[in-house]
Amino acid sequence: MFARLLILFYAIMSYAVFLVSFLWALGFVGNYRVAKSIDVGGLTPTNVAIIADLLLLGLFAIQHSIMARPAFKRWWTRIIPPACERSTYVLLSSLILLLLFWQWRPLPAPVWHVGGMAAWLLVGVYWLGWSIVLASTFMIDHFDLSGLRQALFALRDAEPPGQSFRTPLLYRIVRHPLMLGFLLAFWATPEMSAGHLLFALMTTAYILVGLRFEERDLIAQFGATYQQYRRRVPMLLPRLFGRRRADHQNIESPARQRAVPPKPQPGASR
Repeated sequence: MFARLLILFYAIMSYAVFLVSFLWALGFVGNYRVAKSIDVGGLTPTNVAIIADLLLLGLFAIQHSIMARPAFKRWWTRIIPPACERSTYVLLSSLILLLLFWQWRPLPAPVWHVGGMAAWLLVGVYWLGWSIVLASTFMIDHFDLSGLRQALFALRDAEPPGQSFRTPLLYRIVRHPLMLGFLLAFWATPEMSAGHLLFALMTTAYILVGLRFEERDLIAQFGATYQQYRRRVPMLLPRLFGRRRADHQNIESPARQRAVPPKPQPGASR
């Protein structure tokens, strides 16, 4: 019982670190109410700043990608309890993000600046992006993605139940609304600096490459079911015209599946 309580405590602490990193991300990217943000901080020689920022972004990309792969999860859960796997992933991702925010070197040279209604529109898109990010996690199971659900089932000495493959709400429009929200938040700014542009370009490249690996894993896991969903629903950009109707009764969100190794029964839980 003590071990199961420890797993729950670990999951709660990991979630608390995640919340701190998420709130800091809102201020970091948008330059809101934080002492250190994407454009606010001590000045560093340009070449040093670029190298440091690329290393920080690369560290996050490597950790986030490797730990998300099914082969790594199968190996990792031989070392740690399976109920801790998602919490560990969330904790390490959050800590690396906090390191990135803390050690980021601003590059303040302006790329574009807009004012008036266009500026307000971009600010609105920025907050829309973060709203989509948060809403998407709840559409597919926020507490499973954060590792709390697994810890609660472990406390009861039970396996999380399998879930059917489905596409709730925004997942009927694009396959990866979570990533779409990030892209909107990273690019929508009335004042784009060189540092912000570097951040947006590199994170966009990482998202596009990472989604290719994720989709490969999903095809391997769900086969024709996911292939059919993939043909019907675009990856990131909604179809504004000529959208085809799809049967969403028995399809689970692919993002919901990203963090769980395949199980013998239908459904997944991460």
